[in-house]
Amino acid sequence: MAGIRAFSPGPTGGYAQAVEVSGASRMVFVSGQTAEAADGSLPEGFAAQCRAAWTNVEARLAAAGLTLDHLVNVTVFLADPAFAAENRVVRGEVLGKRTPALTVVSARLLDPAWLVEINAVAMA
Repeated sequence: MAGIRAFSPGPTGGYAQAVEVSGASRMVFVSGQTAEAADGSLPEGFAAQCRAAWTNVEARLAAAGLTLDHLVNVTVFLADPAFAAENRVVRGEVLGKRTPALTVVSARLLDPAWLVEINAVAMA
């Protein structure tokens, strides 16, 4: 995205230590997205839930006319810290070379069936 510079001493895991945005005129805040589909179904297993949650993030961004390229900040909530490595793999598959500022937190999620929740900030 034009106008974004990432400052980083080389973090591991595909994220930036900080992201500067200049010249943006829009901000979109995506509330926590889980893997739950519109019909209430939920995929089995962490990797499937993580991919579905990212799909839901992408859908919210698309509804605003944005893409994953516009992400500047992401917070991922894991139901169990044991999911950290698998989360890193899925995030890498989804984001590729994109490196938003990122925080991963282990937290008790509202529904015990949810294994991951993702919120994000995008700018254009």
